[in-house]
Amino acid sequence: MQKASALKFQLTLMNALQFAVWGAYLTCMGRYLSNLGFSTEIGWFYSVQGIVSIFMPALMGIVADRWIPAQRLLGLCHLVAGIFMIAAAIYGMSAGPGNVKFGIIFLLYTISVAFYMPTLALDNSVSYNALSQAGLDPVSAFPPIRVFGTIGFILTMWFVDLTGFQDNQNQFITSGVLSILLFALSFSLPNCPVNKGGEKKSFVEALGLRAFTLFKRKEMAIFFIFSMLLGICLQITNGFANTFIFSFGAEAQYADTFGVQHSNILISLSQISETLCILLIPFFMKRFGIKNVMLIAMLAWVARFGLFGAGNPGSGVWMFVLSMIVYGVAFDFFNISGSLFVEKTTDTSIRSSAQGLFMLMTNGIGATVGTLGAQAIINSKTTFDAASGCTVGDWSTCWYIFAGYALVVGILFALLFHPKKEALKD
Repeated sequence: MQKASALKFQLTLMNALQFAVWGAYLTCMGRYLSNLGFSTEIGWFYSVQGIVSIFMPALMGIVADRWIPAQRLLGLCHLVAGIFMIAAAIYGMSAGPGNVKFGIIFLLYTISVAFYMPTLALDNSVSYNALSQAGLDPVSAFPPIRVFGTIGFILTMWFVDLTGFQDNQNQFITSGVLSILLFALSFSLPNCPVNKGGEKKSFVEALGLRAFTLFKRKEMAIFFIFSMLLGICLQITNGFANTFIFSFGAEAQYADTFGVQHSNILISLSQISETLCILLIPFFMKRFGIKNVMLIAMLAWVARFGLFGAGNPGSGVWMFVLSMIVYGVAFDFFNISGSLFVEKTTDTSIRSSAQGLFMLMTNGIGATVGTLGAQAIINSKTTFDAASGCTVGDWSTCWYIFAGYALVVGILFALLFHPKKEALKD
């Protein structure tokens, strides 16, 4: 019992640090980049997460499978990610606003992210392996541990907000230091043996490319295409919500509101909602089925964007709060229900590849296209005001465009997606 408790504590700490690393900059990086003079390039920093996610997790998965134990590789990836994130911060600080070269800081950041993104899968592998070795059921034991990942994400969001790091390079330093701490922790984690025998996945298999045969089935082809189309929505608010809310600081009536002064704390309500909405999915899946649950997610994205367009941090702050609440439905109902649909409707021989394809279409292609597309729209409607340090302009129109896009996707999904079986309702 004591060994199991100690193991759960280790894994809880690992998951908390894993997502705390991300939470330090993911929702506020746009503010810092704007201060460096890159307000029109924010989308590239978010889209590169999707680009490296297409191949780096698969590559690191093969390395963990064949040569380096997963817990060691997890630590090494965090070490590299932390060093390069701190290097990006040091470079930005030494060069100073207006003198930072986009190519240099983007390269340092990209290398960091390229080694961070695979750790999301490695974290799961280490957790599942350790729990199984301890005789615990990962299905029941892991979710309470994983919840602390979201808590860690929220805590660092609050930390960089309350310390005033949202506007400067210290958010990157915070992330880098936490990565290095996780590297140190990895030496105490249970060993994940290298798979020296048995069948080993090729790079093509790890990427999930075999699952492309699913496109021969009309039902699955439509599902994956709409997964990509809805995936376009995934990173838009992570990339631009903080910059948007802070833009109200250019107006005297809003400059001292809580939302402007502590936009990251306000945005963290989204992650809190995300944690709670996970608990609703089993009920909704059984009650309404996959199609309706995904439609609910699409309508939630419409509300997410529309409420941003209509709200403000003053008398309309309730719309911002409601937008944060519906985010949990928009994100969880789409990602988790979609993953369950893949699990239930694909053959066991390609099930893992199919999950990889789902992630490729959503967090890879979809999120990358969405972030760059959103950046182009925002660039056409806003400009950076050096005097106030805010990106000002017609933000409302931008959010309404995003809401309209999500609505069109939802309508088309309702008309075109007709799953042959609703096994998930049983």
